[in-house]
Amino acid sequence: MDPLRNQCTDGRLDKIQRAFDLFRLMNREIPGQLVSCFLYIASHDGCHKQAMEEALNLTTASSSRNTDWLAAGRWGVESKGLGLITKEKIKGDRRVALRLTPEGKDLARTMKSIIYD
Repeated sequence: MDPLRNQCTDGRLDKIQRAFDLFRLMNREIPGQLVSCFLYIASHDGCHKQAMEEALNLTTASSSRNTDWLAAGRWGVESKGLGLITKEKIKGDRRVALRLTPEGKDLARTMKSIIYD
């Protein structure tokens, strides 16, 4: 029987995969869409939720579900989120601003370190 093939053939993609795995350490069933939302927020800190929906082609329901999971949980509902972002209602406006928490900034910094260092 041949030995298990595990030789890395693309170091740059391997770094991206290792950065992505940081999410899997939090929850091994994390969907890729959640990671996309996090990366958008990390690269557009303070963005409106609607801007993220448009950029990632997400429905309102899907973006709400993903941002709830990235945040501490749903407003008014006891559920455990990851605590990586905050969802801030903008006074006098129906829109929501999305910002990284200190934990979210640490994760983004670690991901960049894995990929670029």
